[in-house]
Amino acid sequence: MGFFDHLLRDIRSVVDRDGGQNAIPPLDGAFSPNDWLDGCTVIGEPLPGVDDVVAADGAIYVSGGKRVLKLSGDDLSTRTLVAEFEGEAGGLAIHPDGRLLVCVAGRGLAAIDPANPSARWLETVDLRGLSGLLSVTAAPDGRIFAVEGSTGCTPDQWRRDLMEKRSNGRLIVCGPDLANASVLLRDLPYPYGVTVSADGGSLWLTEGWAHRLSRFPLTANGLGQGEVIAGNLPGYPARLHPDGNRGFFLGLFARRTHLIEFVLKEDDFREEMVRTMPENYWIAPSLAGGADCLEPMQIGGVKALGIQKPWAPPRSYGLLVHLDAEGEAADSLHSRAGGRFHGVTAACKVRQGVVIAARGTGCLLLHSGELR
Repeated sequence: MGFFDHLLRDIRSVVDRDGGQNAIPPLDGAFSPNDWLDGCTVIGEPLPGVDDVVAADGAIYVSGGKRVLKLSGDDLSTRTLVAEFEGEAGGLAIHPDGRLLVCVAGRGLAAIDPANPSARWLETVDLRGLSGLLSVTAAPDGRIFAVEGSTGCTPDQWRRDLMEKRSNGRLIVCGPDLANASVLLRDLPYPYGVTVSADGGSLWLTEGWAHRLSRFPLTANGLGQGEVIAGNLPGYPARLHPDGNRGFFLGLFARRTHLIEFVLKEDDFREEMVRTMPENYWIAPSLAGGADCLEPMQIGGVKALGIQKPWAPPRSYGLLVHLDAEGEAADSLHSRAGGRFHGVTAACKVRQGVVIAARGTGCLLLHSGELR
């Protein structure tokens, strides 16, 4: 049986060598590389584990580690602790009624009312715990939608989820009071980002391991027939937030590389690597890299004369994409292989510009320039 598996794999690699999910698109057009992320202003002191950012009433809420902070002031330098949890705080959203929604690793979804310090929780759906929630959003009618990247796994196990080629993520909906929760979509390849369009008519969803962005009409009973808006992104898409003008900001937390795509097809090598090697040394995407001489070199992603070349195949990368109302890429901000701010997981629009979460370096960035 093993012989025929290898034979079929080799035949597929020849017949469909440039298949839609295998051929990594080049960075050109709106994706053309630049160093704009490296030119951004760092907001305050580093926030280890910074993960998501949402804007509300001239301030921003930030998740980082086990805490959620509120940043306010003209330069967003005033930090106030909003909540602290036992697990890692991840995806954030502001409900139309003013509550703050927080995805908490290992537990579920918390709804925090500013007038009531006790959070309300959604912890199970269909008798299964919500340990891996990544993102949450709310529709104008009050319904709450959340995505669980991997059933039964916490968000910090994302690299193992990719290398084991799992596809068991879920899209979940519940009422404004977190009641009547149900699963709308199952068996998704690591759904990471979810948001509702400005007009409330559609739900947008990113799937990390499928490298795609999809859109679904919102109906009174759930979702209509979906359509793929971008089916072969050059990286692994993370969260999706509105830009305040019918468009979106999409973070790509890592670039795809030919070496990683090759390893994902070589099952024997990949399984032995996962079984026998420390996770930090896997040939796999990373939110940050270059700090350990034992890391895989990723074919050319090495230093020459003490400098890592920006065009080298990256172990980690920084990339934020600005999408228009139809999901077409209009502009992008990069931190290339030799840059400082990698692992972009989210961004939001504020009066001062665009606030960006660079999880790889634990920094919040402010881009005050114009974007197309």
